[in-house]
Amino acid sequence: MKKLLVLLSVLVLSIAIFAAGTVKIAYVNWAEGIAMTNLAKVILEDEMGYEVEDTMADPGLVYASLAQGDQDVFMDGWLPITHESYMNQFGDELTDLGYNFKGARIGLVVPTYVNIDSITELNSVKEKFDSQIVGIDSGAGIMAATERAIDAYDLELELRESSGPVMTATLADAIDNDEWVVVTGWSPHWMFARFDVKFLEDPEGVYGAVENIHSIARRNFIIDMPEVAQFFTHFFMTESELGSLMGVIADSNNPEEAARQWKEEHMDIVEKWIPNK
Repeated sequence: MKKLLVLLSVLVLSIAIFAAGTVKIAYVNWAEGIAMTNLAKVILEDEMGYEVEDTMADPGLVYASLAQGDQDVFMDGWLPITHESYMNQFGDELTDLGYNFKGARIGLVVPTYVNIDSITELNSVKEKFDSQIVGIDSGAGIMAATERAIDAYDLELELRESSGPVMTATLADAIDNDEWVVVTGWSPHWMFARFDVKFLEDPEGVYGAVENIHSIARRNFIIDMPEVAQFFTHFFMTESELGSLMGVIADSNNPEEAARQWKEEHMDIVEKWIPNK
């Protein structure tokens, strides 16, 4: 009898998990996206009974996959400026679930000991930067904006493609050695908590104004998975909350477990995002 009850319990649990379904979250190798995606994953799995498949790709492929219905949601849509071209291209096949972070910005970032304050000053000290700007993924909106900045300011520096982790590693190494470096940077990012860095002024406004980060879903996501869509609509983090989450993950070799630790320590915040049954 006891064995039968155990088997029935396992069967019921398995059916419940299966019934909840699988959520496919796409993300780009950017610090805030990694952090929010892993946090959403552990909440959906631990608290709401869903399975989550997370897939990393370049931003262009992420938006295309959402438009084709191959992925469900992307939590790192920078709007209205940085990802405007993707929304223009794929927007008819997408659903904007609203912003999950307010006050994001992009631009060129340098250590605070670098004694220039504006992009207009870069050419005069280009040798100190080895005549290069350390960038991230080629398809990122910040890379396109930086190419426009190079033209707008007639910069004599070359934009070097890399990735988010390589960019931050290069920044950290330069700071450790008191060297000059300029990188494509954005906020929110843990670099602003870890290092003394600053944005260079952008008098031409090439990098645009302050933006918000949105959760972008495939077109019929709200109809197919209303509870999950409601969760993503509720999901919102302040600068201090997201900063602390990114810091925990940056210090960990296991982003998912680090996100789970953060979740357990901030259930008062998390519970506000979970829809009522």
